[in-house]
Amino acid sequence: MYFTSNIKFLRKRRGRTQDDVAAALNLKRSTLSGYENGVAQPGIDILVSFSGYFNISIDTLLKIDLAKLSESQLGELERGYDAYVRGSNLRVLTTTVNSEKRENIELVPEKAKAGYTTGYADPEYIGELPVFQLPFLSDKRKYRTFQLKGDSMLPIPDGSWVTGEYLQDWSDIINGKAYIVFTINDGIVFKIVENKITEEGKLVLYSLNPFYEPYEVHVNDVKEIWKFINYISSELPEPLVPEKQLFQSITLMKNDLERIKAKLGKDISDINEE
Repeated sequence: MYFTSNIKFLRKRRGRTQDDVAAALNLKRSTLSGYENGVAQPGIDILVSFSGYFNISIDTLLKIDLAKLSESQLGELERGYDAYVRGSNLRVLTTTVNSEKRENIELVPEKAKAGYTTGYADPEYIGELPVFQLPFLSDKRKYRTFQLKGDSMLPIPDGSWVTGEYLQDWSDIINGKAYIVFTINDGIVFKIVENKITEEGKLVLYSLNPFYEPYEVHVNDVKEIWKFINYISSELPEPLVPEKQLFQSITLMKNDLERIKAKLGKDISDINEE
């Protein structure tokens, strides 16, 4: 049981003193100290009070050593995604941390994508992926980087490394934003997403390249969703023609066409005269 260490850990994590917590729970400070030091055992009513105060289930307070969780896992708990509260709604992500307990960013290259479809929940497989850090990203979120394949998301070049933030609650998907979507059937795809989960239980996936048609996936087929954060590429995207320049080009083409027509008309007239 981890109740004593957990309530002390949570109190310090939130910057609260024993006096603060004791006052909030209508306890004496000495009673709280006894709970934290393991010299007193709380009754069920006190457990309920601690659970409500920290917004963490009683089972989690008793059974899980919170100090051993990664920062992103703690963040999920603090945002209300507790396995004992949400049950099957909780999506458990296999992850790795460095020696300082900071979340790694695992790298999934193109050649590893096939293995990801079966090994995404396997700690051994995830532990063998290359890892790195991006110091400008929050240490309270979980990130993973996938290598982009193909031209469906042009102007983002083929072979780019796309980093996403793990999305726990799929209701947070914003229409028109880019996400990395992992399904068992289609593997890992990078798309613009339309969220139809509430109405139809589906996502509609769009490519930036207009040559690719949008398509639907059912949420039951989706295993992971990562919100697009950034991409890294050794290639520059293909330049887009500015609107003004495009109009100028069309005007020049029209002028050239008129000159060709005029010349053709003159040549035909000369032939008739002969």
